[in-house]
Amino acid sequence: MPNVQPDCFLPPDHARLFPAGRSSHAPRILLLYGSLRARSFSRFAAEEAARILTALGAETRSFDPHGLPLVDETGADHPKVAELRDLVGWSEGLVWSSPERHGAMSGLMKTQIDWIPLSLGGVRPTQGKTLAVMQVCGGSQSFNTVNQLRILGRWMRLLTIPNQSSVARAWDEFDDQGRMKPSAYYDRIVDVMEELMRFTLLTRDIRDHLVDRYSERVESHAALSARVNQSQAV
Repeated sequence: MPNVQPDCFLPPDHARLFPAGRSSHAPRILLLYGSLRARSFSRFAAEEAARILTALGAETRSFDPHGLPLVDETGADHPKVAELRDLVGWSEGLVWSSPERHGAMSGLMKTQIDWIPLSLGGVRPTQGKTLAVMQVCGGSQSFNTVNQLRILGRWMRLLTIPNQSSVARAWDEFDDQGRMKPSAYYDRIVDVMEELMRFTLLTRDIRDHLVDRYSERVESHAALSARVNQSQAV
């Protein structure tokens, strides 16, 4: 293989893929929702997901997007931006729950995601973490939003789980207290959260190895060689 750099071409490391020691703390899951309405069905769905995750043994936190500025309206030192980024750093998995508006995710949902950097101080805060996507619909069931969220998850190097939730006619699926009624839609959210927990437990200790890329090792190796050669020349 003449095009491959041998020093950077690494076979799977079984010791790193199957470590003897595994984390024992509760999986840390951050939930984001995409609406500010008092009766926000994306928030209700996220809260229902959090209850299920807690019952499954997770530690959950939710970000309240009230007061979050538009991207580039201010700097990353804004308190709400800093809060969001700290929560992302804390998390080992995420749940994104958005309404579908005009066939797409809400602007608020996209704003939260856009405030999460791909790289922060040399650390990729989302890389290798798990993601579950959900949407709520005002009418018939659609999958436009969860499909878009999957694209964003891949772009941010998240491990997006196969299952997903789309709740049709969401206004009829929650009671006056915001709790979800028994239905196949509720059962699907249980399915998704079970799957998220399993994938998070399986991958959280090995995520750095799972997303370790040959092309980036080559780039890092070249940069290191350039620095060494430069220092030797001085």
